[in-house]
Amino acid sequence: MFRCRNAVVCSVAIIFLTTGWLEASPVRIWEEPLTIPTYLVGPPDPNPMFYFGRAYQGAKGMIYPYPLYDKLTDRKENKTYKGVYLENEYLKVCVLPEIGGRIFTAVDKTNGYDFFYRQHVIKPALIGMLGAWISGGVEWNVPHHHRATSFLPVQYRLEEDADGSKTIWVGEMELRHRMRWSIGVTLRPGKSYLETTVKVMNRTPLVQSLLYFANVATHANESYEIIFPPSTQWGVQHAKHEFIRWPVGDGIYRGIDFREVDVSKWKNHLHPISIFAWNYTDDWLAGYDHGRKAGTMHVADHHVVPGKKFWSFANGPAGKMWDLVLSDEDGPYVELMVGGYSDNQPDYSWLQPYETKVLTQYWYPFREIGGAKNATLDAAVNLDVSKDGKIRLGFHATEERPEALARLTAGGKTLIEEKISIGPGRPYYREIPAPAGVAEHDLRASLASGGRELVSYAPLKRSAEPMPEPVKPPLPPAEVKTNEELYLIGLRLEQFHNPALEPDPYYEEALKRDPGDARVNTALGTLYLKRGKFAEAEQLFRKAVARLARNYTSPKDGEPYYYLGVALKSQGRNDEAYDAFYKATWSAAWT
Repeated sequence: MFRCRNAVVCSVAIIFLTTGWLEASPVRIWEEPLTIPTYLVGPPDPNPMFYFGRAYQGAKGMIYPYPLYDKLTDRKENKTYKGVYLENEYLKVCVLPEIGGRIFTAVDKTNGYDFFYRQHVIKPALIGMLGAWISGGVEWNVPHHHRATSFLPVQYRLEEDADGSKTIWVGEMELRHRMRWSIGVTLRPGKSYLETTVKVMNRTPLVQSLLYFANVATHANESYEIIFPPSTQWGVQHAKHEFIRWPVGDGIYRGIDFREVDVSKWKNHLHPISIFAWNYTDDWLAGYDHGRKAGTMHVADHHVVPGKKFWSFANGPAGKMWDLVLSDEDGPYVELMVGGYSDNQPDYSWLQPYETKVLTQYWYPFREIGGAKNATLDAAVNLDVSKDGKIRLGFHATEERPEALARLTAGGKTLIEEKISIGPGRPYYREIPAPAGVAEHDLRASLASGGRELVSYAPLKRSAEPMPEPVKPPLPPAEVKTNEELYLIGLRLEQFHNPALEPDPYYEEALKRDPGDARVNTALGTLYLKRGKFAEAEQLFRKAVARLARNYTSPKDGEPYYYLGVALKSQGRNDEAYDAFYKATWSAAWT
């Protein structure tokens, strides 16, 4: 036990430690063996399985050239993995490169809370694209949801930065589309947030489509709440074909009557449930355990990371069964998924030839403030008025702020103004009686430090928004009115890897009506390139060029010239390809 013999020195030391005036502790990064009880998986099937129409996560379930890992066993043995760790004064994080590069554990050292779901066993189930899949931690999904290799080893590298931060990079080349992805998990000195940098690289000469979602698991129980930003009025189903009012339902969703049911509460779901936030204005998503008084916050720029979703096996018989299928005793969980360049599943964006897309995300634990109404990278705020007329105000900060200013106003009147010392281990929480005549919408809470506002929130006056228009399946090609619609339908079917409909009939119907349509010839030609039909693709691109360059016009878009060059190069006709590529460079987008 530590004993202080000098009262003055002891007092100063305590002040330094509690206010964070000492220099931030350095970040540690290291590798260490980690032994985990593991249910063994048999060897993969040596025979490749070609595509036969299987749907997976709303898209084509094509796995070739990967094998199937579908031989599960009930044999449990202690297995030693290579754990890679990051740690600073607030967080300790473990990544397992041998199991998809997932974040396996992440603990808030200020209160011992696992802000990602902590598995104490590796217990695969047949959920993954290749079969074996485990729950827990954070799973990286690119270029499809529950990516093919989430249970397989990936490459990794450790990196130390000049500012004292440390990064674990994980990544691979995805063999089905020949694209590469890498994700850097970074911890910085003095910060209680975990930063991730996501890079997806199309290393092919062809346009590809991309879906990226981080699948974040958190522990769930009767006290757990999923928190979408307060501006969210609607939740939406996969493929955007069905909507539900948020947070209190007013109709049927997935065949279940949710009228007057608060669907943000985990305990209210008796059947597996998936809800995406219909929200394109806010930068955060959270989950909060009111029993543990602790939660998990995600923050990212909504212009790049619009996807916000929760999934749960739920609180009914099916959920309890899956608790035992996926774990021995760690219990139920919720998936708080967040999507970059994607807002739904399936919802793919385009990745042009040789293009790299980059995004940044942050997660941090927060505690003892009763939930959240707004969040930034610096802080989270909660503000509400209880039924008994009490105003409840809470702030959580992601670094030490020894001289912060907490304010609560109502109109022009100041209700609270306090200079406080706040940090990741010391949230701020106050309850005061609501003054007579003060409505909740009159309130505004803010936390400032160093002359800068860190976070603020004023309760929204929401007028009921009408339900958005659901996505409808396309008409048969012959019933589609225009060539433009046929082109766009085909493009969407191709982009989303639709398992039920092929794009070809829509492109072919358009060319039947107008054989020289430049857009459609280019789209169908690109599809033929992906299938290795180079000569057929060449003819389609030449038709597109002929239409665009009629009367000796230099086209506005060099795309057909570029893909004509790819088709010629693929046939070994390099001189002709060089000419086509050079013409494509006249269009800056293809330079």
